[in-house]
Amino acid sequence: MKINQIYVNLPVKDVQKTKEFWTQLGFSINEQMSNEKSVCVVMKEDQIYVMFLTEESFQTFSERPVPKGDTTQVLVAISLDSRAEVDQVVNTALENGATQHEEPQDYGWMYHNSFWDINGHGWNVMFADRSQMPAE
Repeated sequence: MKINQIYVNLPVKDVQKTKEFWTQLGFSINEQMSNEKSVCVVMKEDQIYVMFLTEESFQTFSERPVPKGDTTQVLVAISLDSRAEVDQVVNTALENGATQHEEPQDYGWMYHNSFWDINGHGWNVMFADRSQMPAE
């Protein structure tokens, strides 16, 4: 079996603010799959997308309630091409309303930084040089 594409669906309160936030981080929007109830952020063209849906629209996909308050349902991890890109994305997120999740972690071969976006979703942003990964 081969997966062709991945769509992550996450609830949000304000689609327009969410769209602005992610474009400020440098991500593009698939306008064909976006409307007043959702915005489709392209994480990797033709492969990985995040659908940010209004809570009402999200609720049509599941009978379970949308989490409220300080709950965590999922942490999304994304990998970038360099440490500099990791810090650029996280710093831009923080400048645009996100909050720091945890302090950056440097393992030599892997580096990650993280934030809670403006909707409270957790994002771990990382860079790894697998050629430097320890044998054990």
